[in-house]
Amino acid sequence: MDGETLPGADAGEDDADRVILHVDMDCFYASCERLREPELAGEPLVVGMGYEPGETIGAVATASYEAREFGVDSAQPISQALENLPRRANADPDDPDAPDPAETGHYRPVDMEHYKSIAADVKEVLHDCADTVREVSVDEAYLDVTARTAWDVAGDAEPGPEAAEPGSSEAEESAAAGSATYRRLAEGYARYVRDRIEREAGVPASVGVAPNMSTAKIASDFDKPEGLVVVPPGTVQEFLAPLPTEEVHGVGPVTARTLASMGIETAGELAEADVAELEAEFGDRGRELYERARGEDDREVTPTGLPKSLSRESSLPATDDEERKRSTIRALAADVSRRAQERGCLYRTIGIKVIQPPYDVNTRAKSLSGPVDDPDLVETVALELLEEFEGEQARKLGVRVSNLDFGDSDQATLGGFDGDDGDVGGNTAAAADGEQLTDWIESDSRSTDDRERGRRRNRDGQKSLEEFE
Repeated sequence: MDGETLPGADAGEDDADRVILHVDMDCFYASCERLREPELAGEPLVVGMGYEPGETIGAVATASYEAREFGVDSAQPISQALENLPRRANADPDDPDAPDPAETGHYRPVDMEHYKSIAADVKEVLHDCADTVREVSVDEAYLDVTARTAWDVAGDAEPGPEAAEPGSSEAEESAAAGSATYRRLAEGYARYVRDRIEREAGVPASVGVAPNMSTAKIASDFDKPEGLVVVPPGTVQEFLAPLPTEEVHGVGPVTARTLASMGIETAGELAEADVAELEAEFGDRGRELYERARGEDDREVTPTGLPKSLSRESSLPATDDEERKRSTIRALAADVSRRAQERGCLYRTIGIKVIQPPYDVNTRAKSLSGPVDDPDLVETVALELLEEFEGEQARKLGVRVSNLDFGDSDQATLGGFDGDDGDVGGNTAAAADGEQLTDWIESDSRSTDDRERGRRRNRDGQKSLEEFE
C-alpha cells in the first residue's frame, strides 16, 4: 500500500488508539520445506539434524502440527523424535517388523540458506506494511501500524437495533469469540498483511491485533494456524480475564503457584486483586502484574537490538540417567550453535544451566581465548561442564553461548534470544518446571521468575523461534 494511511487513521493518536500487530509464522521451517515440496502438505514433518543413518547427535529444529501429535517437539533429541515418529522412508507395508506407514513422518535437514531467503521475503512485506517493526525471531515480529490504519468500524453503516455495539459481550469481535458483527479497519489491515505474507513469501502466518504488545502476542497464539484475532480498545481486559495467570507477561511457574495459593488463578482474578497484597508478596512486581492483567502495557514497538547471549533449555522428568542428560545437552548445544550461525555471530563463553530438584539453579561457564564459531567445541565444553553434576538428578538443562561478537555482520535476527550474560557458577532457588523447551533469558530488567521460565512455549511448534529474521 506504499505507506498510505487508511481513512480514519490519525498519526497523533494516544496510547489507547495504538494499533499493534503481532505476526507469528506458523511452523516456519516446516512451512519453508513445504513451499519447495508441496506434497508434504498435511504430512507429519520434522526439520532437524542427526537423523540420517550413522548419525547419533542432533536435535529437532521444528515439528509440524501433524508431527507434534506424535509427541515430537522443538529441541528434542533426534533419537527421541525417531522413537515417537519413525521415518516414512523406513516404512514397508510388506515387512511386519517395519513401522506402520500411518505412524511415520518425513524428516528434512535444516537448510538455513533456504529459510533466510524466505525470511527476507517476509521481512520485506513487514517493513513495507509498518513504519516500525520489532523483529523478535525467525518467525515472530511486532508491527506498530497506528499511522496506517485505525480502530474505526469499517464502512458507513450504523448499528441496527438487532446488533450490539462493538466491544459488548454480545458483539463477537474476532476469532477469539467467533464471527464478528462489526469489522474494524485494523482487522482489514491485519488481514492484508497476513495475506501479503502468504502471497509474496508463500508461507502462512497468524496475526494478533491489539492496542498493546502483550495483548497482541496473546491474540496471535489464540487461533493458530493462520489465525486472525482482534482485541479492540475497551475489550482487552475482557479478553484477558478468563486466561490462566501464566499467560500474563511476567508470570512464570513460581509466581503462578504463589498466586494460586492466594486464590488467584486467572488474569481476571489478578486484575481484581488487592494491589497492596500483591505488592506485599511480590514487591514492585505486584503492581506490574496487576497492570498487565488489566491490559495496561505502554511499551513502544522498537527495533530489536543485538543480543548478548543465545540459549536454549529443555525440561526433563527428574533424572540422574547420565546418557539422557548428555543426549539432551548434545541436542541443546547443536541447536544453540545453529542459531549462532544463523545470526552470523561468534562467541567467547560457553555455559550450561542445571536445575536440580526441587528448584535449585546452577550455572557453569567457560571463557575462551577468543571468539569462535565451533559447534563441536560448544558440545565438548558443555559436556565437560556437565561432568560436575555426574550422579546428581536434573530436572532441566540448558546450554548458552555469550559474549557475542557480530563483527561487521548485519544485525541478524534469524534465531536466538536476547539476554544479559548473567552470573556464572551461581546457585539460586528458582522455578524450573514448564514445557519441554523454554528459552533461557537472563536480563536485569526481568524478574527472577521470568528469567527461570524464559519464554513459555508458544502454541506453534517452533520455539520462539520467538525471534524474527
